[in-house]
Amino acid sequence: MTTLASIVEKAAMQDDPIVAVASAADMEVLTAVYEAVNNEIASFILFDDQEKVHHLLSRNFRELLSNEKIQIHHTKNLKESAVEAVKAVSSGQAHILMKGNIPTSVLLKEVLNSDYGLRTGKILSHVAAFEVPNYDRLLFVTDAAMNIAPDLEAKAQIIRNAVETAHSCGLSEPNVAPLAAVETINPAMTPTIDAASLVVMSQRGQIDGCVIEGPLALDNAISIEAARQKGITGPAAGKADILVVPNIEAGNILYKSLIYFAQAKVGAVIQGASAPIVLTSRADSAESKLYSLALAILSTSRK
Repeated sequence: MTTLASIVEKAAMQDDPIVAVASAADMEVLTAVYEAVNNEIASFILFDDQEKVHHLLSRNFRELLSNEKIQIHHTKNLKESAVEAVKAVSSGQAHILMKGNIPTSVLLKEVLNSDYGLRTGKILSHVAAFEVPNYDRLLFVTDAAMNIAPDLEAKAQIIRNAVETAHSCGLSEPNVAPLAAVETINPAMTPTIDAASLVVMSQRGQIDGCVIEGPLALDNAISIEAARQKGITGPAAGKADILVVPNIEAGNILYKSLIYFAQAKVGAVIQGASAPIVLTSRADSAESKLYSLALAILSTSRK
């Protein structure tokens, strides 16, 4: 079984990428940086008030101050940290962008800047990889953080982004389940119409590298027994690797339910930009940030 720990090990086998961290003066962020350096998966450019970063490192991770894998670039405020971190990635000085102790809106504004940002014309979407206790595989959930109410074309791109992430983790042809409340197509329920359309798009080669089955309710997407009881026999029924939620509310609820009710471990990455973006919550643990870095590193190795 692929685990998040094995993702970290696989990331350590890649060429040493450089991560630009916007607003790095935060203990959880620096703990993740420390763990990443110890696991030899990345080097870092830390953008923030130099005195604050030095203070935190000297008190907690003194050895990082003299480590060649760490650079500290002084910035005066949140906006400057975001601008300089994004510019470091867009110029090729760094390969991955990481959010530190900074509001998402501040960082994304610079990511989308037309002069030096990371836009590619694709939709940016959030892809989370969950390791759920007593479950036999990693479960990818998308999109729980970026796209509020994606239409059909947006969902197609969200799937492509998620498939790319799954491929980087070793899944050659992941099973994709567009989720809905029911398994039948109901014209009054847009997610069921979109799911059926996505299946056809996959069959006709418009979305490749995966198998799409839907619409599926959550139980029939992840439980072979539940799918069998309802007579659902498609190739992805009960065996989904990627769950595609219909809107951000459903995604947010599922994401937090897996963490708080199921005690799942998680790593997440933003795909669709010219470089992967580690956009974890400020409340996320250092462990989660490390897993997210590993996902981003594996994604970088495929670009």
